[in-house]
Amino acid sequence: MSATSHSVMWGDAHVWKVGGKVFAIGGWEKTDGPAFTFKTHEMDFEILKTERGYRPAPYMASRGMKWIQMYDVGGNEDDLRYYLTESYRLVAGGLSKKKRAQLGIELD
Repeated sequence: MSATSHSVMWGDAHVWKVGGKVFAIGGWEKTDGPAFTFKTHEMDFEILKTERGYRPAPYMASRGMKWIQMYDVGGNEDDLRYYLTESYRLVAGGLSKKKRAQLGIELD
């Protein structure tokens, strides 16, 4: 994923951005396991919010944003990779064409 940046914010949350906009957050769940938060398409949000290991993202979803938190990664690394990539595409796609061109982002 091109034009991304990583920082640690809000205590110990790992935050990934594209063009200055957050597309993924990684941290630790209360059970000491990893948790990843990402933006989703509306349909994915509706499906994932009821699936085991996923929930509407704290704070973001309560404000109407379609963000999901995956808190039980288990053997779902491929799913996680897919949703993080889609989150990147959604956020990058929301940038202006000019900003995407400046950053060298090409979306198919």
